[in-house]
Amino acid sequence: MNVTYTAILPVREATVSFLSGLLHAERQRLGTRAGTRSLSCFKQAVLVIRWLVDGTRISQLAMDNTISRSTGYAYLHEGLTVLAAQAPGLHSVLLAARMAGYAYVSIDGTLIETDRCRTPGPTPGVDLWWSGKHDNHGGNVQVITAPDGWPLWTSPVRPGREHDTTALREHGILPLLSTFTDGNLRVLGDLGYEGEADTITVAFRKPKNGACTEVQQQFNKAHNAVRAIGERGNSLLKTTFKALRNVSLCPWSIGRITAAALVLLHIDHDRTT
Repeated sequence: MNVTYTAILPVREATVSFLSGLLHAERQRLGTRAGTRSLSCFKQAVLVIRWLVDGTRISQLAMDNTISRSTGYAYLHEGLTVLAAQAPGLHSVLLAARMAGYAYVSIDGTLIETDRCRTPGPTPGVDLWWSGKHDNHGGNVQVITAPDGWPLWTSPVRPGREHDTTALREHGILPLLSTFTDGNLRVLGDLGYEGEADTITVAFRKPKNGACTEVQQQFNKAHNAVRAIGERGNSLLKTTFKALRNVSLCPWSIGRITAAALVLLHIDHDRTT
């Protein structure tokens, strides 16, 4: 015997309506005829948000909506795609941060874990998505946050084996960061970005067999106190969206999933910058 229960989706109705509107526009673009879909746009939006927020299994979502698993996956990917398409670009984010009067933004990488492995990497015997730092498989996503830690932008995904600086270079976003750091907007980062200290402000590393000067120590204390707030952005995304704690889909979809989560977060809190 199946047991039914009442559940509440922890988002505003306006957030569901927003995604429903995007799905309706997508169906119009595809020329989908009325009555040919198993779910309405609103119910499909609820399915996608349940997966993102609660990490509900597709098999459960399919059962709840009386659809097949393949249809459930198709509806999920469609919803993620239309959401991710609304994610802000890096240039507009940095421009908005400057116009908002921010003195700086923070950048930090996060590993979105995945259980998909067995993808050969450049190092023999080491999986492409294996992160030695985190001792787990995952994708590297760069996150830019406001001074209070509010996430403003997320990058496409790179394999977990890559360090933060390597991921930045692969994304080709350093020149754009340099353009804005030439003005009055700084980008703060941890020592993982030490190789790009000309663009990203980092702390002083302790010299081998030596110690930082008193001035450097004071700078590091002030820098770390301000930069640490930026790490709230990664935590906010992962605590709000359980799907970001472990992705069972193709690892290359992690960037799209994170961007979709960012858009939902902005809409639900009615804040972008």
